[in-house]
Amino acid sequence: MSNPTAAMLVIGDEILSGRTRDSNMHFLACELSKLGIDLAQVRIVGDDRGDIVYAVRELANLYDHVFTSGGIGPTHDDITADCMAEAFGQGISVRDDARALLAAHYERQGMEFNEARQRMARIPDSAVLIENPVSIAPGFTIENVHVMAGVPAVFQAMVASVLPTLTGGKPLLSQSLRIERGEGEIAGPLRALAEAYPDLSIGSYPYQKDGAYGANIVIRGTDGAQIDAAMTRLAEMFA
Repeated sequence: MSNPTAAMLVIGDEILSGRTRDSNMHFLACELSKLGIDLAQVRIVGDDRGDIVYAVRELANLYDHVFTSGGIGPTHDDITADCMAEAFGQGISVRDDARALLAAHYERQGMEFNEARQRMARIPDSAVLIENPVSIAPGFTIENVHVMAGVPAVFQAMVASVLPTLTGGKPLLSQSLRIERGEGEIAGPLRALAEAYPDLSIGSYPYQKDGAYGANIVIRGTDGAQIDAAMTRLAEMFA
C-alpha cells in the first residue's frame, strides 16, 4: 500500500511579498517524511477569502491531509478560521473550550482578555482543537485539514501535537553521491538507472565551484535495500 498523502497551504500576504521567509514548509516536510506521509504539494495564497476557500476545498479533496499555516491571530487580516468554516459549510463562533484556555492564560499573565484576543477563540463548529503549548491560542482540525499558526515556534509545537494522532506509512529514506561531472555527461546513465529502479526517486542537483561543474545525486525511497543497490550501481557507473 502507498503512503498517505499531504499538502500544505501557506497563507499570508507577507509570504508572497517577500517580507517574510517561510520556514514552516521545510520543517513539515522533514517531519512528514519521518512518519511516512508523502508531502505532494505546497501552495501559497494571500489574505484573500475567495482564494483561501478555493484552495482548501481543492486540496482537501485531493490529499489525505492538508496542513495550513498563518492567519489565526487576533488582527483584522487573520481570516483563516472564517475561511475554513466557509469551505466546509459550518458556522463559527467563540467556542467555550477555546475561550476557557485563552481566558485562563491571560489571567495568569495579568493581561486583559480583550475583544481582539477573543478572536483567537473563534473556532468552526465541528473542529477539534490543536494544542499550543507555546502561546496557548489553539489551532484546530476540521475534517482532514489541520489549521495552524504561521509563527515558526508555534507552528512546530502544533505539528508536534497533531502528528501522533495520524497514521503514517513507510518513512522516506535517502542517500546521496557527489559526482564531479556536468549534468550533460551524466544524464544518460541517470535515466537508465531511474528506469532500472522505478520505485525510487532519483534527483540530480547541479553545482558549480571554482569553474568546475558537478552534481549531487540523491536517491529516495522507502525500501532501504533497493536504495543500497541503486547507490552501488550509481557509484560503479562513475567510478
